[in-house]
Amino acid sequence: MSDSTGPYLFDVGVIALAHTDAPVREAALSYVRDAIAGDIDAIVPYPALFGAHTVLTTYYGRSNGDASRLLGNFMDAKRIHWYDKLPDGVVRGGFAKASEANVGGWDGYYAQVAIDEGVSTVLTIDDDFERFDAFDTEIILSSTEFRELNRFLGN
Repeated sequence: MSDSTGPYLFDVGVIALAHTDAPVREAALSYVRDAIAGDIDAIVPYPALFGAHTVLTTYYGRSNGDASRLLGNFMDAKRIHWYDKLPDGVVRGGFAKASEANVGGWDGYYAQVAIDEGVSTVLTIDDDFERFDAFDTEIILSSTEFRELNRFLGN
């Protein structure tokens, strides 16, 4: 776990991985448990849940019903700061961030939310957020764990 005191922004991949039976899920699940317990200051944009639903059903083989139930239960966590805003400035800022860093629109949006919310660390399973200087990026999987995840997913 990071030495950062937070707040942490949870990327889609972390949320999804925590809700799977993948052999490397503990890396994500430990952060989710800490967020639910209030042991870390966690920020989760609501749109990340839709992204996690897509990842769970498309890549991890969860049914729509299972993914919806799991993420609905996650939404009940009261100690997580649920980011529920989608103002014009955040959307435009997200597109600007995506363009400047040459990342996808979703990553640009999450980066803009992280900046607006004063996030110290973005938790993720990929390196796209390392292109931003406004916050730290913690890739929660080692290269060995990432290879194991890819084997699990059949990649």
